Amino acid sequence: MISLKSKREIEIMAEAGQMLKAVFEKVAPEIHPGITTQELDVISEMTIRNAGGAPAFKGYRGFPGTSCISVNEEVVHGIPGKRVLLDGDIVSVDCGVGLSGYFVDAARTWGVGKISTSKQRLIDASKGAFFAGVQHYKSGHRIGDLSEAIQKYIESLGYQVVRDFVGHGIGRAIHEDPQVPNYGKSGRGPKIQEGLCLAIEPMVTEGDYAVKILEDGWTVVTLDGSLSSHYEDTIAFVEDRYINLTGS
Repeated sequence: MISLKSKREIEIMAEAGQMLKAVFEKVAPEIHPGITTQELDVISEMTIRNAGGAPAFKGYRGFPGTSCISVNEEVVHGIPGKRVLLDGDIVSVDCGVGLSGYFVDAARTWGVGKISTSKQRLIDASKGAFFAGVQHYKSGHRIGDLSEAIQKYIESLGYQVVRDFVGHGIGRAIHEDPQVPNYGKSGRGPKIQEGLCLAIEPMVTEGDYAVKILEDGWTVVTLDGSLSSHYEDTIAFVEDRYINLTGS
C-alpha cells in the first residue's frame, strides 16, 4: 500500500535530507588512496549523530554499518570494514538518515585518486540516468515513465541497468511501496501524485546486469566482475512539482 505524505511530514524528511547532504560533504574530501571503508563509515555516523539524526541503516535487518560502501564491481550493500581504497578505484556510499520517525536515503559514487576517463563516464552515467528519470516526476505520469527513461538513458550509453535491485517508496519506513525499477515501460505503474515520496536509484554496470550476493549475505557484485556505479536521491512530489530532499 502506497503511503502519501503530508507537507509537514515532507518538511521533516527535508530536514533529515539536509543531514544526509552533510554526510556526503564530509565524506567526499576524505575519499583518497589509503583510507579504509570503515573510516568513511565512522565519518558518516558521526556526522548524522552530531546533527541529531539516527543512522537509518545501522542494525536494519542486521546490517552492521551506517553506510553501505561498495567498491568497483560491488553494486550495493557493501559492508564497511578494513578494505583500503586504492588509486583508481571507484566507490559508492549509500546512506540513510532517520529523524522523528521519518527517513531519507541517497547514494553517490566517486573516483579514488586518479581514475580513467571510462570510469568517470560510468559514474556520470548513473547520475545522468537519475536526472533523466526525474524529468517524468510530473502529474499525470506514472512510475513506468521514470523507469523507461532511466533504462533508455543508460542503454544509450552502452551500459546495462541492474534488474534485481530497484528504487522504492520511502518516508515512515526506509523501504515502502511502491517499487521503482530502473527499467520498464512507460504508462505502467502507480501515478505520480501529491505526497508521493520515492528513493530513485539507478545502478549501472559496464558489463552484464546479472548480479550475485556474496557469502556475507549483503554485498551485491556483478556476476562478470564488471564495474558498477550507483546514484540515488529521495524525491517528494508537492504542489505539482518534485523536490529533491537529499540533493540539488
